[in-house]
Amino acid sequence: MKNKVKYEPQRDEDSRTTEEGDEDKKFPYCLVWTPLPLITVILPFIGHLGICTSEGEIHDFAGSYTVNVDKMAFGAPTKYAKLDFANKDIWNGAIFEGDKRFKEEAHNLCCNNCHSHVAYVLNQAGYKGTQWNMFKVFCLISLKGQYVGFKGFAKTYAGFAIMILIFSILIYFLLAFDII
Repeated sequence: MKNKVKYEPQRDEDSRTTEEGDEDKKFPYCLVWTPLPLITVILPFIGHLGICTSEGEIHDFAGSYTVNVDKMAFGAPTKYAKLDFANKDIWNGAIFEGDKRFKEEAHNLCCNNCHSHVAYVLNQAGYKGTQWNMFKVFCLISLKGQYVGFKGFAKTYAGFAIMILIFSILIYFLLAFDII
């Protein structure tokens, strides 16, 4: 029986992510996720996705003709999913090939987005021998993803919780004063 070791993000002095306290976290062979302003407040399972090299350098399709390297478009990752992949050269090559392609493509929120970039990279790498698409990538980060500590969890759900609290208080007062 194998002993399971919990994966912990690595720390590196050269990281350039900008969130205070998270600037030195690296996520080798991981998908990384961060909330989207306003959208994640309303739908907390929707966010921005990136993929990391074997050294933990984050690559994300941030907008039309733009692939960020080691600085996610919407802040430091709050969630990550560790992937099992053995060949460093194939993995990194697939990421660089994905970057090259998506630097020449227009971004579309529904059809050609950060999830498309990650799916393309996973297909190029031959990860798990399946044909990846936006939905499969969404399922992977949703089901296998772990939060980067309590701060990552809080950053993901705080806006949603505040919105629910405000609506609950509003409905309570509307009912209490027979307005509805």
